[in-house]
Amino acid sequence: MKRIMLCALIGATGLTLSACKDNPPFNEIPDFIQGDISQTSYDGITDDLLTAGLGASGLASAPGPAFADPLNPAAEELRRLAIYNNYRALVDTAPGGGYGTFFGPQVNASGEGLIAGDEFIAYMSVTGTDMPVTVMAQVPDSFDPDRPCMVTAPSSGSRGIYGAIGTAGEWGLKKGCAVVYTDKGTGTGSHNLATNTAQRIDGTLTSDVEPVQFRADLTDGQRADFDSAWPDRFAWKHAHSRANPEADWGQHVLQSIEFGFYVLNEKFGRELGNGETLLTIKPKNTVVIASSVSNGGGSSVRAAEQDTKGLIDGVAVSEPNVNPQVDRSFTIRQGGGPEITEHSRSLLDYTTALAVYQGCANQAPAIRDDAPLNATFNPPAIGENICNSLANKGLVSGATLDDRATDALRILNEDFGIQPEQNLLAPVHFGLAVAQSISMTYANAYGRAGVEDRVCDLSLAAVDGAGAVAPIAPGVEAALFSVSNGIPPSAGVNIVYDGADGQPTNLPASASPSTNQLDYGLDALLCLRSLAQGSDAVSGADLQGSDAELATAIAEGIAEVRASGDLQGKPTVFVTGRADAILPINHTSRPYFGLNQRVEGEKSNLRYYEILNAHHLDVLNGFPGVADRYVPLHHYYFQALDLVWANLTEKQALPPSQVVRTVPRGAITTPLAEVNLPAINPAPDAGDRIVFTDNQVRIPE
Repeated sequence: MKRIMLCALIGATGLTLSACKDNPPFNEIPDFIQGDISQTSYDGITDDLLTAGLGASGLASAPGPAFADPLNPAAEELRRLAIYNNYRALVDTAPGGGYGTFFGPQVNASGEGLIAGDEFIAYMSVTGTDMPVTVMAQVPDSFDPDRPCMVTAPSSGSRGIYGAIGTAGEWGLKKGCAVVYTDKGTGTGSHNLATNTAQRIDGTLTSDVEPVQFRADLTDGQRADFDSAWPDRFAWKHAHSRANPEADWGQHVLQSIEFGFYVLNEKFGRELGNGETLLTIKPKNTVVIASSVSNGGGSSVRAAEQDTKGLIDGVAVSEPNVNPQVDRSFTIRQGGGPEITEHSRSLLDYTTALAVYQGCANQAPAIRDDAPLNATFNPPAIGENICNSLANKGLVSGATLDDRATDALRILNEDFGIQPEQNLLAPVHFGLAVAQSISMTYANAYGRAGVEDRVCDLSLAAVDGAGAVAPIAPGVEAALFSVSNGIPPSAGVNIVYDGADGQPTNLPASASPSTNQLDYGLDALLCLRSLAQGSDAVSGADLQGSDAELATAIAEGIAEVRASGDLQGKPTVFVTGRADAILPINHTSRPYFGLNQRVEGEKSNLRYYEILNAHHLDVLNGFPGVADRYVPLHHYYFQALDLVWANLTEKQALPPSQVVRTVPRGAITTPLAEVNLPAINPAPDAGDRIVFTDNQVRIPE
């Protein structure tokens, strides 16, 4: 493995490196890089950049790759499993769902789609915090230095460095572009407070004092005291770094681009006679598309807004997590439905509402029996207990379970702007603890809380079969880098309600002290809701003391992540599924489109494509009940990239904003065909166009 050392280290050895001389920008190691840059070459036969040597068939096969020694996996084994899991977490690889036909490594490629090239990984930091952020550049052998291109691939969700491998990574590598990744200050980054064990950059574990992805800001004495009071707990990078990483996601992406230019010039720059390297690959001659999905998409949008160096040429994102600045001078209206004025709620605002009310809403007659996987993931008895607890606290009305659950669903739809199209998928997301995990993680992150604060009496730990805290199994911890999605509950680490009736208990199995019944620890979820809204979620009273201080800090943290809507005229495409039940469209893509029209007006080059019968997690399309109703948004994300590429390289106009009317396949046994996935129309009918007129975002039904 080749190591490119920092200039200071090279100078200490008496050696020289052209990048350390007084070269132009992008010819020297960026100041934000910490420590070494590791380079590994992959031959595209035994191992590769995209599939870790598994190929298209290996990515679709189960079970995934195993470790030779489960307690001590090698770095290359951890990488292989991480790529396998991250790819399959975002892309539906089940037969008939489009994999291998509309997308996948083997589509428009030879054989299994293995891609040879070089991979460069390092730590970086941003101004204001020394928290390590992982950055990576992949340069395929097909990269043409005479026609350079680059695609950003910040991780989706809270995933690690390979979190966008199957989305922006696949498209960019197959196009022959360099792909630059960052974990955005999230990723696994787990710190076992009992053993002081954490992950190195390659995922291997260490308890030594050396660079790791994350350790809590505690002295040894403080850590020992905490472990004595709350044994076997974990600190987690996204939740407990005290850095509010989302505030810097745009900078993380911009720095990843600068890192990419440095790597490309080290690899392809022309040597001069004086030992220096001529800058040959630079923003002016390189097509750079900021991309990715979900949180990664939102990060690239923020990067485009903050791009003061002209690094980014265009943007293509799917289901971006954007928190647009609140501008209530415009409204949103779908078809002949009601005007939506209370749009642009923050992620924590609508997610804590989902965490509180969705468990009850799951039992509403309108969706109870029709929502896919509802009964599988959500025990009806727990849902009834949640409804009863909410009713006893005066938060829902009705004398019967049906009445209370219907009122909970009404609150989400009417009061919080959750579109009815999202109702059928919300139950499975609740069963997967999506809203609950986001609420816990982001409340900590926005408030810059430490693990020792145990916000709302919540902590992270492994649990036994009864839900009680237990030491994590060594083999489970050894695989965290490869298996975790970066936001517990994940990979054997769970959210524990320390204030549960009886003893600290896994949150879904917790009884609230105020109710003495198993209601998914509703008291803890209401606590998170109170912090998000800045007042007591039950009484409406002002928060007091430390709760008020934390709520203020959280509000300030949310303000730091608000998007401006100013894309500086860059050609941009958003694709979002109307049924997105994780990032509701009335608070993300739709109001961002409206804000952009207000900010940029006629100078705007943003196009918004809303895809019917599409949602946030394509991986669910591999399950009965979901497959028959929904199509892969991933297919349209790749179309978005194609459209932006054609605009930048061929001056092809971007199609107008529009609703794309897909056709569900009707049964999981019926393979998707072109008839199910109509292309984004270069000249859509007037009845399909999304427009901004009379201070309103108008969405066709």
